[in-house]
Amino acid sequence: MPYVNIKITREGASAEQKAELISGVTELLARVLGKNPQTTVVVIDEVETDNWGIGGETVTVRRASGR
Repeated sequence: MPYVNIKITREGASAEQKAELISGVTELLARVLGKNPQTTVVVIDEVETDNWGIGGETVTVRRASGR
């Protein structure tokens, strides 16, 4: 049973976009690895930009500085 965890920043991904990610990842695992779509689990975690750090800074700070 494949388990896929997608982490994205919480910035307004629509329900339709998230559904497309879930469908696409499930389809990819079936096509490439022959995994059963009925037992494939996909979880999307949305993280606030203040809780995601890159290079010692939060994403909020990096984006505000234009990086």
